[in-house]
Amino acid sequence: MSERAALAARGWIGTPYRHRAAAKGAGCDCLGLVRGVWAETIGPLGVDLPAYTPDWAEPSRREVLRVALEEQLVARPLGDPEEGDVLLFRMREGAMAKHLGILVGAGPFPAFVHAQAGLGVIESRLSPPWRRRLVARFAFPEGGQ
Repeated sequence: MSERAALAARGWIGTPYRHRAAAKGAGCDCLGLVRGVWAETIGPLGVDLPAYTPDWAEPSRREVLRVALEEQLVARPLGDPEEGDVLLFRMREGAMAKHLGILVGAGPFPAFVHAQAGLGVIESRLSPPWRRRLVARFAFPEGGQ
């Protein structure tokens, strides 16, 4: 599953950034990327996602995305991420964790694919600044296509 998830994630590189979208080649945000990789590797999500705004978790101060990921994915110890892991980031100290990526290369120079406003879906090195922002990691459940 991990290799399939990483390969599927790389297939989304170049997709434009579109808030709340999950259409390969047409547009997605970071959650849409994870939803799209899920659909490609496991099948239909089976969960309706409520509408969300860019600041959706801030007013309530609840880790909404983390809780949802814990319900749908397999939580893993933070440790060293493995290829295919879904990574959850906190973009600034004290903020809610709400940015996602998928690890596509492990080892001494790990990299992840993520959707970023203004850039679209890109591959980035899991550099020390990104590692400091990492708050959780998950695996896709086994099974699927």
